[in-house]
Amino acid sequence: MTLSPQFLDELRARTTLSAVIAPSVKLTKAGREYKACCPFHNEKTPSFTINDEKGFYHCFGCGAHGDAIRFLTDARGLPFMDAVKELAGKAGLYVPAPDPRDRDKQERSAGLHDVMAAAQRWFGEQLAGIDGGAARAYLAKRGIDAKTIERFGIGFAPDSRGKLKAALKELGEDKLVDTGMLIMPEEENKQSYDRFRGRLMFPIRDQRGRVIAFGGRILGDGELKYLNSPETALFDKGRTLYNLDLAGPASRKAGRVIVVEGYMDVIALDRAGIGEVVAPNGTAVTEAQLERLWRLEPAPICCFDGDAAGQKAAVRAAMRALPHLAPERTLRFVALPQGQDPDDLVRSGGRLAVEALLAQPEPLVERLWRHEAAAAPLDTPEARAGLKARLMDHAQAIGDPSVRQLYRDDWLRRFEALVRPEAAGRGPFIARKPWKKNKDGRFVPPDPPASVAARAIGSSGIDRATARALVLGHALFPDAIGDHVETLASLPIADRNLAAVRDRMVDVSMSGDTLDRHAIATILASEETGAAWREVSKGGDMRFTFTRSDSEPEAARRDLGLAIQAVVATAEVEAALGAATERLKAGDDRAFEEQQQLHALREAMKERLASLAGNE
Repeated sequence: MTLSPQFLDELRARTTLSAVIAPSVKLTKAGREYKACCPFHNEKTPSFTINDEKGFYHCFGCGAHGDAIRFLTDARGLPFMDAVKELAGKAGLYVPAPDPRDRDKQERSAGLHDVMAAAQRWFGEQLAGIDGGAARAYLAKRGIDAKTIERFGIGFAPDSRGKLKAALKELGEDKLVDTGMLIMPEEENKQSYDRFRGRLMFPIRDQRGRVIAFGGRILGDGELKYLNSPETALFDKGRTLYNLDLAGPASRKAGRVIVVEGYMDVIALDRAGIGEVVAPNGTAVTEAQLERLWRLEPAPICCFDGDAAGQKAAVRAAMRALPHLAPERTLRFVALPQGQDPDDLVRSGGRLAVEALLAQPEPLVERLWRHEAAAAPLDTPEARAGLKARLMDHAQAIGDPSVRQLYRDDWLRRFEALVRPEAAGRGPFIARKPWKKNKDGRFVPPDPPASVAARAIGSSGIDRATARALVLGHALFPDAIGDHVETLASLPIADRNLAAVRDRMVDVSMSGDTLDRHAIATILASEETGAAWREVSKGGDMRFTFTRSDSEPEAARRDLGLAIQAVVATAEVEAALGAATERLKAGDDRAFEEQQQLHALREAMKERLASLAGNE
């Protein structure tokens, strides 16, 4: 049975090689690769490497080399088809049924790469010749020099129905039709003719650098600005990314991969020194293209044009990614200035301007929230209910249960803060005291709650009692440390003993060891932090669930998270309130309304912490 190259390429793309090899040998992570003792010969020092991104293994000791299929046939002795079926079953692919036409198709496809290589050479010759004057002028105007033309293989198709056909006639008309270089009319007695005419030509290459298709940009007026090759035995538009062969190695060095809309955007960023850039081929980003991107980088950055079409493309990419999100799979987004594309940005600000935007990408959760929140006015209950329903539909589309729940929780918090800003961070069922008018007729926030725990989060931020409760809570319920370790590590704790215990817990949690309450207490009682731990763990009037060792773990862990959120939110509100107050002093009347809202938010955070302490 003959399997098509497209099926085998898709099978390899969906297979994680290290997962195939791991049951046979012990793997050790080494940068972006894995190392192991070679399963094909006896050795004590590992010389066997596995590269998931490239999809192959190699032994520097015995020279063994191959992909996942080769490993199963050589290491386990499986017949080729059995190896394919095993991998296909795990990858969710159906092995094509035997087709007597496969062999003929395989034979016809054997020389198609040669045809495409010859076409690229011919297009390059035309660009350098008499017919290519206008194309060269256009490239020069766009700042594309000879080095860039050579790097990307740019060429020119003359405005003729038969020049390419005549120049490459020795390759065979049938192969020129099979590669999409010629169009064969359906009507009988009609002659085939060149597909690309009067266009700047951009070769589309596979991951191995072989030309498999072309994209042509029209010079002058015309209905189709860009024209791509049709689907062929070599080219599947929805599974191919432009510039993947060059961007793959560059992404491994840069630690990122960037997705733009078009060929010229890729070339502009490459000229600026940013080579880890790919583009879909005139379509929205597909699931198959996302899979290829995630093999390079767990969080690709989408950098689409700043116009309405570009932002729609960003939202479509975000929605298409939702079912496939996982802890190591997401997208990030960069919003370009209105009306600009990456080429414009490079021209106006150079690489520094691009890097400034790329340094602050927007998470997918934020991009979709911003899109939906701005989709329509929220001035009626029905409109607000519609926003909530759309957000919950997006969350429901996420396949991974943990990611789905976290997106749902995040969007619900944002929704609550948007439609009920006075209840932000507190949940939907906390009553608010009414605002009152002062003697000048202005509305002012209510007096702060009278409870001790509420007053503890005063305008100066986190106090010692609250800090001690949070530190002790994480020591009693160490499973919660991983929920927000970065936030815990950055809390401004002035007390040296509390800070020492907190820092020690964070260090231990980052080691990757699984620790229970007794293990963490033993570590904290060691010489390094023993005195500080005794001070923190001594008795006192703390009524939080997480400061009592007999509390139900899930409830304590939940309340710890809520308390952390309240403390952090209070600090953020205090900073914003200070800025609003300064603007109000400077005469900005709009700052008064913002100041009122921030007062309410600050009181909400105090009350939330007070309610957790059980003092209200």
